[in-house]
Amino acid sequence: MFNYKLLGTVMLVAFLWVQSVPQVMADGAPDPLPSWKTGPVKASIINFVSAVTDATGTVYVPPAERIATFDNDGTLWSERPVYFQLLFAIDRIKALAPQHPEWKTQQPFKAVLENDMDALADAGEKGLLQLVMASHAGMTTAEFSQIVTDWLASAQHPRFKRPYTDLVYQPMLELLDYLRANGFKTFIVSGGGIEFMRPWVESVYGIPPEQVVGSSIKTQFEIRDGVPVLVRLPEVNFIDDKAGKPVGINEYIGRRPIAAFGNSDGDLQMLQWTAAGDSPRLMLIVHHTDADREWAYDRDSHVGRLDKALVEADKHGWTVVDMEQDWKQIYPAGE
Repeated sequence: MFNYKLLGTVMLVAFLWVQSVPQVMADGAPDPLPSWKTGPVKASIINFVSAVTDATGTVYVPPAERIATFDNDGTLWSERPVYFQLLFAIDRIKALAPQHPEWKTQQPFKAVLENDMDALADAGEKGLLQLVMASHAGMTTAEFSQIVTDWLASAQHPRFKRPYTDLVYQPMLELLDYLRANGFKTFIVSGGGIEFMRPWVESVYGIPPEQVVGSSIKTQFEIRDGVPVLVRLPEVNFIDDKAGKPVGINEYIGRRPIAAFGNSDGDLQMLQWTAAGDSPRLMLIVHHTDADREWAYDRDSHVGRLDKALVEADKHGWTVVDMEQDWKQIYPAGE
């Protein structure tokens, strides 16, 4: 009699062995993007990198010009239920509330202290700016950096119960490594605060703080107790979002990217600016389609709205990642 149980055991062992073997490309080289499913999206990335790094090819791009810019929220890590920096600001307001009894009756602070998300949403951009100014200013840059570091070490995401820096996308981490291995210089170009990101992006993404472009508030040089410091002021310096992104790229990087990665209409102008260059270009949009492993949202979302950029991507043939279909894994091990 045929031993079906033995056959099942052999098949299971074989399956597990195959899963443990590193994936390889058609030419026998290790797969640089193992968390990306085989298909046109993965192929577009690899074909682009292969083309611009082939010194014998017609579209070769010298290493100095291999600039890649990445949005952060929704592109490199999650951005729901709201941007993580806003959750940081909310926690800061609650921590500072005993020093500000007037906040109990003042919006948007009252909404934060009462966990009234509807009232907070009604406060709009002006209200959110008030929260950021109150929670991010009035301290030195070194003090703020330590506050951010301490918050990230203790805070957990309300849905996943994991540190926020765990909720980075494994496929994008692989992509960053792949680009750098091929002579690209990778930058973050985000609407988030530049000094909110700088304390942790190098350890999480391998991107040094000097390669971060973001929104900022004004700082002022002072001598405190005989020590030179930079003090953060409650005044906006620069908003690195939408049309501000190409401006920030030009001011802080000085070269037009040949590859740009985003996920929302806030990244549209960065993608358009990148696409307008002469040499080969890669414009990629992360489309959130996985409600089970992450979230599914686009045109009607209050966070990371993706509407006009999706139209432009279809019109111009930009690469669009379907998270559910194109990514084998969302977060690093432990998800």
